[in-house]
Amino acid sequence: MGPKVARRGALGGAQALSRSPAPPILLASTSPQRRAILEQLGVPFEIIAPRYEELGDDPLEHAAGKARSVEGGERPVIGVDTVVRCGNRVLGKPSHEGEAEAMLELLSGKRHEVVSGLCLRTPGWEELRVETTVVTFRALTPRDLAWYLAAREWEGRAGGYAIQGQGAALVERIEGDYLNVVGLPAATLVALLAERFPGLYGFG
Repeated sequence: MGPKVARRGALGGAQALSRSPAPPILLASTSPQRRAILEQLGVPFEIIAPRYEELGDDPLEHAAGKARSVEGGERPVIGVDTVVRCGNRVLGKPSHEGEAEAMLELLSGKRHEVVSGLCLRTPGWEELRVETTVVTFRALTPRDLAWYLAAREWEGRAGGYAIQGQGAALVERIEGDYLNVVGLPAATLVALLAERFPGLYGFG
């Protein structure tokens, strides 16, 4: 949902992005946002593209499918998927500016949910979690819409905005995990790492 915030080299297969005595976790995602969040947390990891086709809009099913599609050996694997829900509608990535404008008009002045599914697994066990963050947009004027559409942050972003970019100006209130809106439910992941690997990754 956010801009490409990672500050390291281009993606291209599995690659180690930090050093630690702990075995790097495999991130079953090529999302720059998720990579940047793990870097921020100081969790050692490698990236590997999942071999999984997303059908439907269940983020927990997609997170599990991504994680299960990766062969990690004895190392833990993380799969994540995030959707934006407003009322009974699920908002994906707009395919053009007109669709982005329609999404932003729908979100204007309303509360919506950013729902992430997270799967953390090893050959011996699997943990599945769902995290929901509630975001409220301020009422957007035609000028607001034109300004944000011109920034083109909506491209490739579920819901048509990036909260860690200029999209922050659209938001009035957030309830829950901010990093979940960026792309990864960090608090949930930290709790799982502390529970399953106490001390190994610096938590618990």
